[in-house]
This record gives sequence, C-alpha cells and structure tokens, in this order.
Amino acid sequence: MDAFTHLADGFAVALTFENLGLALIGCLLGTMIGALPGLGPSNGVAILIPLAFTLGLSATPALILLTSVYYGAMYGGRISSILLNIPGDEPALMTTLDGYPMTKKGQAGEALALSGIASFVGAFFATWGLVFLAPQLVKLALLFGPAEYFALFTLAFATLGGVAARNQAKAVIAAALGIGIAMIGVDHQTGVPRLTFGDIHLYDGINFLIAIVGLFAISEVFLFLEHSHDTRPEGRDTKLGRITAPLSMLRQSTGAMARSTVIGFLAGVLPGAGASLGSFLAYTLEKKINNKDDTFGKGDPRGVAAPEAGNNSAAGGALVPMLALGVPGSGTTAVLLALLLTLNITPGPLLFTQHADVVWGLIAALFIGNIMLLLLNVPLVSLFVRVLQVPSKYLMPAVAMISFVGIYGISGSTFDLLVMVAFGVLGYVLRKLDVPLVPVILGILLGNEMEKNLRRALTISDGDLNILWGSPLAITIWVLVILGFIAPFILGRFIRPKKDATIAP
Repeated sequence: MDAFTHLADGFAVALTFENLGLALIGCLLGTMIGALPGLGPSNGVAILIPLAFTLGLSATPALILLTSVYYGAMYGGRISSILLNIPGDEPALMTTLDGYPMTKKGQAGEALALSGIASFVGAFFATWGLVFLAPQLVKLALLFGPAEYFALFTLAFATLGGVAARNQAKAVIAAALGIGIAMIGVDHQTGVPRLTFGDIHLYDGINFLIAIVGLFAISEVFLFLEHSHDTRPEGRDTKLGRITAPLSMLRQSTGAMARSTVIGFLAGVLPGAGASLGSFLAYTLEKKINNKDDTFGKGDPRGVAAPEAGNNSAAGGALVPMLALGVPGSGTTAVLLALLLTLNITPGPLLFTQHADVVWGLIAALFIGNIMLLLLNVPLVSLFVRVLQVPSKYLMPAVAMISFVGIYGISGSTFDLLVMVAFGVLGYVLRKLDVPLVPVILGILLGNEMEKNLRRALTISDGDLNILWGSPLAITIWVLVILGFIAPFILGRFIRPKKDATIAP
C-alpha cells in the first residue's frame, strides 16, 4: 500500500500547470523526433537537455520534460517504420517487418492506430511495473557492496551491444573509449592529474553533458552537412486511409500485446539491454506462437502490435535499474542519468528516500504522459506524418543553436564549446565507422564509479581478486555478464538478415 500512497503524492507533484504543460510539450516534441528517421530517443533527449537548462528548470520539471520526450520518441519511431519501411530508431526495426506490408495493402492508417494502442498498452503497464518493482530493487541494492557494483557496471557494458549489433568488438572498443575519457582529470585517490596534457581546464574531467550533446547532436549536424544534397524520403504519396483499428484487429492482437508487454519489461530491466532486445524478443515469440498460416512478414497486425508493445514496455522497464541502482537500462536512460547527476541527484537506493518527490512525481507524470500520447497519436497521427516532409535544412540549424546556447548557459565557458565540437567530430567519425555511441556515453558516465568500486573492493580484500566473485550475488551477476556478452553472437544471426532486408524500401 505504500506504493499507492507515494504515487498519490507523486500525482500532487505532477498535476501542476507547469508540469502538465511540460509533459504535453515533451510528448509532442518526442513524437516528432521519433518520426524522423535516424534521430531516435537518445538523440532527442540529448538535443533537448540544453533546452531544459536554458529554461532554468528544476529537477522534477526537467525530468518530466525529457522522459516525456523519451516516451514520445518511442511512440513516434513507428511512423516512418510503417509508412516508409525506414525505422525511426533501432527498437522500431521489427515494426517494419509487418508494418510496411500493411501500408502496401492500403492499411497504413489501421497499422498506425494499432501501433499507437499497442505502444500505450506496453508503456502503461510497464509504468505500473516501475511503481512496484523499483522499490523492491532498492531493497536488493542494499545487499550490494563494491564488488557487486563493479560486476553490475560490467553487466551494463556487456549487454550494451544488443542483439542487433553488427560487430560486438566495436561495442567493446566504444566502451573502452568511454572509460578512457572518464579517466581524464585529477585522480580522486592520489590527486595526480591523468591525461590532462597540462591543461587546467581538464583537471575536473570531461563534463558528460558536453560529451553527450557533442556526440549525438553536433555529430548529427555534421552528418547533415555531408548529405545536405541528398533528398530525404517523404510520405506525401502514402494514403493513410481510415486511422482507426477495427475491433476485430484489436481482439486478434490482444494476446500479442499482453505477452509482449511482459517480455519487453523484463528485457528493459536488464541493465544495458534496452528496447531493441524487448522488441526483438516480443516479435520472435509472437511469430513462433501465431505464424501457423505463414502470415508474419506479410502484413499481420500481430507483427505490428508485438514489437510496439515490447519496445515501449522495455522503455519503462529501463527506468527501473536507472532509478533504483544508478545503472542505465538503455542508451536514453544513460542520457537521463547524466541529467540527474548534473542536478546533483544521485540515482540509487537513497534516491527514493532523499528525493521521493522527484521520483514519484516523475512516475506519476509518466502515467499522464502515456494518456496524452494515446490521445495525440491516434487521432492526430496524420499531423505527425507531415513531420516527415520537413526538410533537414530547417531542423539542423535549430539543433545546433539549442546545443551551443544550452551548453554555454550551463558552464559559461568557451572552452566547453570547443570540447563539444570536438566530441561532435569524434561522434561523426565513429558513426561513419559504424561504431555505436551509447557505449561511449556509458563509459563516460560509469567509468569513474566503476574504478572507485574496484579500488574499494581490492582495498577491503588487500588486493585479493577473489573478492570480485566472492558472494552468491556477485557470481549471479557475472553469469549474466557472460550470457549478455555472448547472446548477440547467438541471437544476432537471426535478426541481422532481417535488418538488412528492411532498411531499404
């Protein structure tokens, strides 16, 4: 019953004009960002973090705005997947398999409406899972010592490649690069400067917000400059038809939504796995159960409902380890973790007692945001489709302006702007080499904490490495580390051919 009491207090925080307005704005912006191929929730949240600081928002309103963008982008990713056969982001990849065939059959409007309802079901029940599971995970977190936290951080890195990763080695290189960047600055234990090259600006280390905005937002601007002469696919010629899902279609897809919500939530709770795994597992299971007539891949509504419920419930599940343990469950929650740390709020077991108003206000706002998204995404989907027609030459200058003004507003340092541009160049190069950016961000965020916990564990054991796997909890986590690392090699062979086949329309 404590959860309901805390949730009621959270609604008292969320149901203010400011927070309701920010949730609505976040839902609108998130859906538009998700609809644009290539941006996705991580980029969207990273781009808008400077805006939150420019507006001078405190912790709760800033989190409500950016988590609404997160959920909205998860909703919006389905639009280009269904209409253009181009995933708005990686979690929406599986939606293309049956969503685009439905469009070719003249059922684009029905597919969009069904996917909106499935997204709501997945996100709504995942938020209830967050209400009940996060406080329980906090109790488990009290059993964690330095060795267990080190193993948990390793688990986050091991699972970041995801089942859709083309090259697990590149994910490892990206994580190592991020940890190396985290080492820049004065060593907290010895007081010795590391990798500063004598520049006092680097003594405090790299501000992770600057790195995030540079890697995601500025690199996106550089990519636009490279391809500014290209034409972006547009959805002008696609006829939506009726933008409602028939009751028969909803009844047919009810089981798929229910199963996928559970699977997606569990996948999201696993640190580092995120919505891509939830979407893939949901679609794969549904295909095994209901593909007796070989309808999947040819426009089966259940092939749209399953991945959409899966990836949106995984988005909610990913908030569980981020809030309760301080370990991101996905790339976007890694960006949200950076926001919390910048606001001097440390996620973990004490968050639910020291900042209860922030946590429960956020959770209550997620319920409100989900209802807003359902009301926006079904009747107004034709409006969001028009976002696909907005030329990038109008979008990218706005992205650059928000990034520069926001970062300068945070630090007031021109040196930080130069560092942001440098990270933009680094992000551009990494994206050209097909190296994932999320492990870099996670390395920058968790590198120092990972080092601190390793040092603490070895200090306690007087240098004996056996302490790292000296408890049943640590052993369990290390087993998950191994399974999480080798899973892409086993499951990846099933998803990669489909991925290649669905990128091009």
